[in-house]
Amino acid sequence: MSKKSKSKDKPKKHSHDGRVKGEGVAVKDLDAKQTDIHVKREKMKTKDYEQELAGLQIELVKMQEWIKARGLKVVILFEGRDAAGKGGAIKTITMSLNPRYARIAALGTPTEREKTQWYFQRYAPHLPAAGEMVLFDRSWYNRAGVERVMGFCTEEEYQEFLRSCPEFEKMLIRAGIILIKYWFSVSDEEQERRFQSRIDDPTKRWKLSPMDMVSRSKWVEYSRAKDTMFAYTDTKQSPWNVVNADNKKRARLNVIADLLGKIPYKDLTPEAIKLPPRQDDKGYVRPPMTDQTFVPEVF
Repeated sequence: MSKKSKSKDKPKKHSHDGRVKGEGVAVKDLDAKQTDIHVKREKMKTKDYEQELAGLQIELVKMQEWIKARGLKVVILFEGRDAAGKGGAIKTITMSLNPRYARIAALGTPTEREKTQWYFQRYAPHLPAAGEMVLFDRSWYNRAGVERVMGFCTEEEYQEFLRSCPEFEKMLIRAGIILIKYWFSVSDEEQERRFQSRIDDPTKRWKLSPMDMVSRSKWVEYSRAKDTMFAYTDTKQSPWNVVNADNKKRARLNVIADLLGKIPYKDLTPEAIKLPPRQDDKGYVRPPMTDQTFVPEVF
């Protein structure tokens, strides 16, 4: 990925995984142990990853400025298996962005009151206003995944979701929201390795929720639920974009490159920024430093 600045005259599009537009491979069900997609690629060197990421993050900042200036409303959904790398990808995307305009929505378990609401109601307050981008770390698709598999919803509620979800998303799109959906696909072998890594690392054990543990024994049920979800909600107006997430570094770069290509933008970066002169501190007397409590310098 080139680090050169974008032209200010023509919106540029990035291709997924560095390929020229139109040369991508067909997306298949990546959760079914398909070796044609989950091919083991050599690990990406950290130096190469950081170099590519630095250029992409500059472009993300440019894209955010374009979204703000044009008053666009962007919603990005991140779904996938447990330990598929959704959270890491979201963190990588947002780390260089202005948090006032790029928000993460990661909703917890619904309250008793929320359980009685229209299903999509608890998600609506998190939708963006003009100039904002909201990244959902899991979304209303919980009903088609964990709620379905774990029996947290009735059959009637599940069937109603499958019918109403495409209509709900059409409403969002008609309201001017740019809706982008990513499904992070990870092989069962890689998911198992990541689970073990979380168990061995005390700083990551909090990531292993009770639902994560149960998901190990319900791999087939989750696969079937995902297949049904795609059959109903992978529409022309709002398609799913499947990410091969077995390699975290490549997955993050590929998602960012794909995202940049889905929102054509122009570089609005000022040619130069000149700082104004600092105000003269004449007449200002700083209070004694002994009047303040400082953090102990133990390092």
